[in-house]
Amino acid sequence: MIDRATRDGRRRGKRLLACLSGALLLWSLVAFGGEVRDLRLRSEGAKTRVVLDLSAAMSSNVFTLGGPDRLVIDLAEGQLTGDLADAPLAGSPITGIRTGARGDGTRVVLDLSGPVTVESHDLPPAGLQGQRLVLDLTASSSASAASPPIPAVPAPAAPSTPPVSTGGRDIVIAVDAGHGGKDPGATGPHGVREKDVVLELARRLARRLNQAPGFRAVLTRDRDVYVGLRRRTTIAREHRVDFFVSIHADAVDRPGPHGSSVYALSTSGASSESARWLASSENRAVIADDEAFIALAEQDMATRSALLDLSMNATLNQSLAAGGRILERLGRINDLHKPRVEQAAFVVLKSPDIPSLLVETGFISNPSEERRLQSAAHQRALVEAIVDGLRAHFRTAPPEGTLLAASAGD
Repeated sequence: MIDRATRDGRRRGKRLLACLSGALLLWSLVAFGGEVRDLRLRSEGAKTRVVLDLSAAMSSNVFTLGGPDRLVIDLAEGQLTGDLADAPLAGSPITGIRTGARGDGTRVVLDLSGPVTVESHDLPPAGLQGQRLVLDLTASSSASAASPPIPAVPAPAAPSTPPVSTGGRDIVIAVDAGHGGKDPGATGPHGVREKDVVLELARRLARRLNQAPGFRAVLTRDRDVYVGLRRRTTIAREHRVDFFVSIHADAVDRPGPHGSSVYALSTSGASSESARWLASSENRAVIADDEAFIALAEQDMATRSALLDLSMNATLNQSLAAGGRILERLGRINDLHKPRVEQAAFVVLKSPDIPSLLVETGFISNPSEERRLQSAAHQRALVEAIVDGLRAHFRTAPPEGTLLAASAGD
């Protein structure tokens, strides 16, 4: 039995440890200053919310400038530690992000397509979410008329987006062109680069999806730039996509292999990813701030793990079902390198809430397929096969609240 003196000693020890921890945190903030860690944004219509993730509360000065239009955010004590420039800007009035040191703090400049009104406020830490500076941007009516938001994908010759139906929302598909920028991917025997071929295929796929009633596409990259692998799934989540398709062209060190393949996440990859998700600090903001994960944030670790495993398994099943339909249609226009949907632990497939596939359109290392992958006719055929497969899948399993779900109930 523990006597009173021992209990009192333990209490004093705990209080001392708490005081030391608080003092250490305060010392670290004083010694090193706060950190500006990330910038997130989300656009809906004429409104855009910009969130700056900070290590601690810090004084800020927010103002707009004209000629050209821009929004300036001065953070008096914050040192920049994250890369703010890779936030997805499509659909927002923001055309660029610039950062720089300003005294002991950081200046963030958002280049704008036109004038906006701005409201800003601080949000203290809550749950798994840290300190935040939130800015709500509203484009003026004159600016909206003169400078429409940047489209998520290049506008095709036909109307780029089907008329909005009152029966439900569009199914949103993330179209991911593999590699890009400093990462060329594979190179064919005649010098054709994978990053160029798959970018053109991704653009064609996005345009075709935008022409399909009930669908809307979002490109993870629309030009020759490098985008980190996990950043691609972050972009997809910020656009609240229903499905993720990554486009690639296979390669080996000999010219013989050929044909198309479709990959989903492996079962072991799904299990390890759910564990990584729970352990990684980079996902705390997603779990605490996204509607799909708010309930998850409120559970204990064992319950979170079980729920996330269920989510990963359900997501994987949807990926395999859609992959089978796409593969069957690819087999109509091209040889198949693998007769069934393969499973592997590709990083871009590792999102617990977004069904995802990686499509190897062909072998760029095969001289014949290298030529075909450059052909506009063959690219159109590949795109049609992928679109037909997705449409067939979503006709049988439309997400709740979508136009296809409403049509299925008629």
